[in-house]
Amino acid sequence: MGGGCDVNIVKGYPCVINEPALTSRAQSAARDYMGYNNVIDLPIRMTAEDFAYYSQVMPGCFYRLGVGNQEEGITSGLHTPAFDIDEKALATGMGLMAWLLASELQM
Repeated sequence: MGGGCDVNIVKGYPCVINEPALTSRAQSAARDYMGYNNVIDLPIRMTAEDFAYYSQVMPGCFYRLGVGNQEEGITSGLHTPAFDIDEKALATGMGLMAWLLASELQM
């Protein structure tokens, strides 16, 4: 078809940096809140994430909240047409955020 283009990527996304001490405290607090077996380490992966910009400015800890429920058949992956969440995860997520904040304020 004779088409063409020139691409010049000036700057890509920065990497997400989980500050080690903050991440350790957050993991401990999350285990206190949700139970030890409900907090797991995930493998490092190559994805783009807007949160990276926050972690460039101040210490951060990026975590993922599971929103599936196998018993309810809520198992589709993110960015799929069948994606859905177990809405109980909303309460869990908000409770965890509040718990993490309270835990940090007690430091």
